[in-house]
This record gives sequence, C-alpha cells and structure tokens, in this order.
Amino acid sequence: MLFRRNLFRRTLLVVAIALLAFSSARVGRGETHLDWNKLPDLPNPLGVAGPFAGISGSALIVAGGANFPQPVWQSNKQWVDTIHVLAPTDEGYAWKEGGSLPRPTAYGASVSTRHGVLCVGGNDAEQVFSDAYFLRWNGQQIETVPCAPLPRPIVYAQATMIGETVYVACGQSEPALSSATNALWSLDLSQPGQPKDFQWKELPPLPGPTRAFAMVAAQHDGFNDAIYVIGGRRDADGQTQFLQDVWQFVPKTNTWRQRKDAPRVMMAGEAIGVGQSHIFVLSRADQSNWGKEDELKDNHPGFPKEAYAYHTITDSWIRAGETPASPVTTTAVRWGNSIILPSGEIRPRVRSPHIWKITPSTPAKSFGVLNYVVLFGYLLAMVGIGVYFTQKNKNTDDYFRGGKQIPWWAAGCSIFATMLSSLTFTGLPSKAFAQDWVYAVSNLTIPFVAILAVFVALPFYRRIDATSAYEYLEMRFGRLTRMFASMSFVFFHLFRMAIVMSLTALALAVATPLTPVQSVLLMGVLSIVYCTMGGIEAVIWTDTIQTFVLLGGAILALALLVGGIEGGFAGFWEIAHTADKFNMVNANWDVTNAQVALWVIVAGAVAQNVSSYTADQAVVQRYVTTSTEKLAARSIWMSAILTIPATLLFFGIGTALFAYYQSQPDKLDPLITTDQIFPLFIAREIPVGLAGLIVAGVFAAAQSTVSTSMNSSATTIIVDFLRPLSFCTTERGYLNAARICTFAVGTIGTLLGLLFVNPDIRSLFDAFIMILGIFMGILGGLFLLGAFTRRTNQLGALCGALVGAVTMLALWKFTKVNGFVYPAAGLSVCFIVGYLASFVTGQSPRDLSGLTIYDAPTSDADHVQVEVSHPAN
Repeated sequence: MLFRRNLFRRTLLVVAIALLAFSSARVGRGETHLDWNKLPDLPNPLGVAGPFAGISGSALIVAGGANFPQPVWQSNKQWVDTIHVLAPTDEGYAWKEGGSLPRPTAYGASVSTRHGVLCVGGNDAEQVFSDAYFLRWNGQQIETVPCAPLPRPIVYAQATMIGETVYVACGQSEPALSSATNALWSLDLSQPGQPKDFQWKELPPLPGPTRAFAMVAAQHDGFNDAIYVIGGRRDADGQTQFLQDVWQFVPKTNTWRQRKDAPRVMMAGEAIGVGQSHIFVLSRADQSNWGKEDELKDNHPGFPKEAYAYHTITDSWIRAGETPASPVTTTAVRWGNSIILPSGEIRPRVRSPHIWKITPSTPAKSFGVLNYVVLFGYLLAMVGIGVYFTQKNKNTDDYFRGGKQIPWWAAGCSIFATMLSSLTFTGLPSKAFAQDWVYAVSNLTIPFVAILAVFVALPFYRRIDATSAYEYLEMRFGRLTRMFASMSFVFFHLFRMAIVMSLTALALAVATPLTPVQSVLLMGVLSIVYCTMGGIEAVIWTDTIQTFVLLGGAILALALLVGGIEGGFAGFWEIAHTADKFNMVNANWDVTNAQVALWVIVAGAVAQNVSSYTADQAVVQRYVTTSTEKLAARSIWMSAILTIPATLLFFGIGTALFAYYQSQPDKLDPLITTDQIFPLFIAREIPVGLAGLIVAGVFAAAQSTVSTSMNSSATTIIVDFLRPLSFCTTERGYLNAARICTFAVGTIGTLLGLLFVNPDIRSLFDAFIMILGIFMGILGGLFLLGAFTRRTNQLGALCGALVGAVTMLALWKFTKVNGFVYPAAGLSVCFIVGYLASFVTGQSPRDLSGLTIYDAPTSDADHVQVEVSHPAN
C-alpha cells in the first residue's frame, strides 16, 4: 500500500511539473504569415526576368534570363547565358560562378529534380526553343546533361512535378501570343536509360481557352495529387484576354475539371504548393495599367503586392496578405522549408537582383491554464484508477480476466473503445473532410460481423475457458500454430501502439503546445503506469470512462461546428450536399484508386472486422471477463451497436469541418496536415476549458488503444510462452511476470512511437488500416480455417499463414493498393492456401470434437477437454 501511495504521489508530481512547464507554451492561432527575407543579391545588378531556377546539390541555380541595359527605356532587351550558383557556407550564403548555358535563353520552364534542375524550352530575340537539359551542381561546377527535347518549341510555360514525373503546361510556340496553346506534356524521370533517351508524353489538353503566362502548381486535392493551372492571358481576335479561371488535372485518372475562379486576374506570376492542400500565389501581374507602359515608364507602380492562397479541398480562395515585392516571370523554388523567388521583373522593363526567401509561419496563442487543468486532471484520474485496482489483483486470472466479474456493459464499452481508437477521433473526420462518406461503410459492417463473433467465436473461447485467443489454435492445429499466431499478435500490437501514439501526437501538435515527442511520452508513460498497476480491470474501466469522454467531446464539437456555419444546420446541409460530401458509393474496379470502390471497402472491412472480432487477443480477451457467455454476447452487441452512431458522429464532424472552412477559408492553416483539421478547430474555435476536455478525449482514445495493447500482449506472452515452459513456480511469480511484461511492452511500444513520428504521412486512417491488414488478416484466416474446415491440419495452416505473409510483403513493397485490400488479401490467401495445402499433406490426425462449427458444444459448461496449458485460476 505504501508503494502504491508513493508511486501515485510521484506520478502526481510529474504531471504537476508538466503542467507548470507547458503553461507558458503556446499553440498556433491566427492566419498564416509569410516572412519575406532577402538573401544575397544576384551578381548581375540589373537582375533578370525569365531565368531557369531550381535546387541542385543543396545550392540554388539561377541561369539565363533577359533584361534591359540602363537606361531601360532607350535600350533593347538582351538575353543572357550566365549561370549563377548560390551555395550555403558557414557564414551564410555565397554566389559562385556556374559557367554558361548552351545559348542565351529566357522565359523557359524549370523544375528541381533528383537529376538536377530540368530546363525546358525558352526563347531568344529570334526564336522559340524545344531544348531540354539538366543543370547539375556537383559542389564545384555545373554539369549540363542533355534531356529529350519537347515535341515542339514552347515559351512562357511553367513546369511542376509529382513524384518522379515532370509536367509542362500551356505557353506559346511562337513569339506571338496568338500561338498560345493549351497543351500538357509529361516526362517520367523514372524511365530506364539516359535522360536524352526519355520520351515526353502528350496528355489531354486543357479544355479551356489556350493561354500563355499561366501559373502551374502541384498539390493534393484530398483524393489524388493534381496539377493546377491558374489564369494567364491569350489573344482573342487581336485583343488580349486576361484570365482568372482555374483548371485541375489528375494524372491518376487523366482527367481535367474546372475549379473556382481566382478572385483576381493572375498571370506571369508564381504559384507553389504549401502544406498538404494549399497553393500560394506569391506574385502576379494583372490587367491594371496594361498598355500604359510607354506612358507611365518609371512612374509605373509595379505589379500588385499581395499574395493569395487557394485551398484545393474546399475549393476556396483567400487573400493572404500584402507582400514587400511582386517579382513576375521568374520561378518559385522550394528550398528546405522556405520558398525562393529569384530576381524577376518588378515593373515593365525593370528587373530586380533581389533573391527573396519566403517562409510561411503561424503566430502563437496561449493554450490556457483552464485547458491544462482539465487535460492533466483527466490524465491524473486515469492513473488513480490504476492505483485503485492494484490491490484487487491477487493472481493472473484477476490481472488478465478481471476474475470474470466485469459488468457486460463495461466490457462492451471496452470493446468499442478498443476498435475505435484515437485515429477514429482524428482520422475519420479528416477522411470525411477531404473526401466523402465512402469509408463510413467499413464501420457499418461491424454489426454483421458481430453475428459471427457471438455465434461462432464467442462459444469457442468461452467453452475452452481461454485466457489467450491462441489457445484455441493449439487445440485445433498444434503448438507451432499457436506460437506463430501469438508472436504475430505481439509484433502487431507493438507496431499498433507506436502508430497510434505517433500519429495521434502529430495530430495533436496543432491543438496543444506539446511537441509530438512530448505527446508520445505522455501517452506512453501514463498508460504504462495505470495499466501495469491495475491490469485488465483498470484497462476496461478507463476504456469505459474514455468512451463517454470520446463521444461527449465529439457531440460537443459537432454542435459547435454546425452552430458556427452561416445558416446553421440548413447551411451545413446545403454546402455538404452541393459538394456531394455524403457520397457512399464509388463504382470502379481499380484497387489503387483513391476514390475507393464500394466492393473494396466492403471486402476489406469484413475481413478486417472478422479478424479483429475472432482472432485479436485485444478483443477476445474481453469475451472472457464477464461471468457468463450470455453477458459476453451482450457486450459484443453493445459495442457493435455503439459503432453506428459513433460512425455517423465522426463522419458528420468531418463533413461539418468541410462546410465550416469552405464558408470561412481564412481560418484554415496552410501549414497543418489534413489529419490535423479537427485539432485545428479544437485549438482555435472551441472555448477554453471545453477545448481541454476534447483534447482529453483524443488522449483518452489513444491511451485506450495503448493500454489495451499492453495488457493483451502481456497476456499472450505469459499464457502462450511462459506458462507452457513453467517459467515461474508460483502464481504470485506469474503475476509479477505479467506486470514486468506489461511494462516492457509499453516501453518498447513508446520507444517505437518516438521513431515513427513522421509528419509526411498523408492519412492516419489509411496508414493504420494498412498495418492492421498486414498482420490481422492472416490471424483471421487461421481462425476461419480452424472453425469452418475439418480437413485443415497444422502444416497446411502454417503454409497458408506463410504464403499470406509473403503476399502482404509483396503488396506493400510492389503495389499501391488501397489499405482495405490488405486484410481481404491476407485472410483469403491464408484460408485458400491453408485448405489446399492440407489436401496435399493429409487429413488432420487430431480429435476435432467441439473444435469446429460442425460439432461445437452447446453450453457454457461443456468445456472442451484438450491437453493444453491453462493459467491457474
């Protein structure tokens, strides 16, 4: 008792110190700022317009371009071939000589690639070029590497890149604007051979008007990476037409569609993707003062000094603030976390030698002491539950099964919380925000899978009096199968813990001042404390509390979201319906399509949920914590029924987030990931105190998953490995070993979580579904082989499991299939190969009485008598 009090006091002290440490920290709020700073000026004091620019060898290359000698109004334009290289040094940056281009060239398109800066097209005073070559900086000099030329000459086009493919759009093929085109070309840099032998591919042309001086950028639209073409100008029967239209091309589907027009005329400027779903227009020319150049001359005010931002998911524009300069006809270059605008034209005939370094940033706001009190108060309460249940664990049966005295409704809440983790809290709303309701179908299959769980899986586990789900596999097949399944389960849950903590920490980084590393440590350490001390009872009761916190916080958030939309519920419904956000059916046969087909969702979800409800120790362990099979069945039905309103709730939140931010796009933060959209709303829009409660809900969901993984993994280690080896001589020894295993599993999972923090993951939900399918589909296949076939033997089952594992590895390594394909493929391959292999290796020699659905026992008391190691009760 003294030890428990001291531990609780020390934990209280740690949390109090954390509260003081973070109370002065700040969390993002307010519009994103663009911090403009100057790098060393271009060595050419006149500057240049239309240079090739990009990054190679960690250095900035600015090559070619055109300018007017002084006095500019009495001089003719001159084209240059000089290559300048800006390289980092210990003192900052320094310009180096880079030699010359093959010939003086300006107004071509350029883009940074792993081969160097790809330079395409351009012109001089007499002609337009189709040349293409790479400029590669090796640290000492520029190397020029020939590339396949464009199919036809092009100038005043722009280039961008998705993956290893370069795209060049629009431009004009002759000096006159009347030759403007709507062409789109691509060059796959992953082709085998030398760049000069690569082949350009002509893609479907832009359906709108031909144009030159358009801005081109790549960005993700919630479903796919896409190319965006913004504005430009064209010749319309001898008159210059200025454009504001925006077009999107999706390489995956090879299709164009028109998006919302830009709020102003935009041409000859620079656009670049920022974050996961924004495009910033950093400079532009418009129609103001067009044709007045000779009249105004040096009195020309220059081009508009204001930035704009376009959000690809909500299809909305905002003004992103004033800028200190607006250089046009240059190239926006991403260099680390910043954007470079090198030189360029600042008014007719006048170039600037300035090199602008632009860094997006977000101002900060205090998280609020009240939020801290709510958050850390909740976390302390969870530790207190662990301390309370420590005294109730007398043996491993108490520690792993709660003495079979858990109320059915608490066990049901625990199953529900186990199946719907913190990734549900952040991942499902982000899916609905970025896409639609297609993924909701996956959770709606759970009530149907519950039928299999109640009438097939539950009777087997209750009637063999199992503590580990994999005891059944030893009875049905043999010890090797049990060990294979147990090891697979433990490895899966180590990775599951790491993924849940790391991805949740990334999502929470926008809502709290905690860094992802701090969040992982906080979730991991507190889960280790209360789970190691309290066992399964502490896990189940904290899961029950966390279920109410999770759902309560979500309901509150949905109400605030809908209330914040103009027109309330009617406004929410109109925006969502117009954008087709309630779509639940995609009809296609492509398993790699981001607009995932209904059949892929259904097949994958059924396989995933069958595996979880029949072969996942984290779920099955709850089946044996109630006093009777009938009560356990109630817990399964309760968790399945809770899934329906929870799914509608979280997808409703995602759709409400879409409506909220489409109507108020200025409140979006371009620097966040799509998975951070719900935490962004929590941090910026929910009142202090309530925000702390909802953040506590996210922590609650994560800790529910982590503590469940810890306890169930420790259960399999003790029951499936240590007990059969008679590792301990007393029941007290096994109880201590269980606590040590829980602590060890939690520690390893937390350390892995620190390694897995990766802000580049596009979707938490997709990543989680893939990992779940890689491991659990095979375990589900083993259970179905045991329960639904008589012929399958151990060798056949292991063959199925191994072939299934190889299939999962091949899918992960060599394909880009949707995550739902993994559980469906793993389960199917394991079942089919295992059954067929058993025909070759012979009939199972085991007595299968009571181990298949064909002769299962009929009551809770009819325990199957098979020689297998059980825990002492």
